[in-house]
Amino acid sequence: MQTDHGAEEAFRDAAQGLRNGDFSRLEPLFSDAEGDDRPARIIDWHEAGRFRSEPKALAEALTCACFLGRTRVAEYLLRNGVDPSGGAGTGLNALHWAANRGQVAAVRLLLEWHTPLGTRTMYGGNVLDTAIWSAINEPRPGQREVIEELLKSGAQPEDEEWPTGHVEIDALLQRYRPVQTRSV
Repeated sequence: MQTDHGAEEAFRDAAQGLRNGDFSRLEPLFSDAEGDDRPARIIDWHEAGRFRSEPKALAEALTCACFLGRTRVAEYLLRNGVDPSGGAGTGLNALHWAANRGQVAAVRLLLEWHTPLGTRTMYGGNVLDTAIWSAINEPRPGQREVIEELLKSGAQPEDEEWPTGHVEIDALLQRYRPVQTRSV
């Protein structure tokens, strides 16, 4: 059992890790205890009020949950008032990271919460740019499905530089590209 000091130190370390974008390292905090009905530690900390003085870390907790594909934690945070477009301390917000990582369920959840599609990353791209770049340069399962979800939700393919040179992605973009009419 952790002492109060040990629990506070663990929280402070996690909050710093969230603000720094150490999302992979923090993965155990977003998982339910194995063989136990206890919620993820992030939820415990939120319910205990630990994030009251750490609003930036709380926003990054949503981003981290989406990065990791922990939709139960992400949904909890959203239902408890965390801004779906917040948490961009790494230069990418929750939707950008979910798209980058191919986290289809997290992308769908954020779209249900009306997360803006046009928010720009530190690199200047929107979420569709991020998804396309990631699918070509850092391929992971789910990324093409993410691109399609974004297109179905109104992301604009005409903003993208294409053809990309990637046959499957170009075919997907072509299906959603607005029909161009010629003026006579």
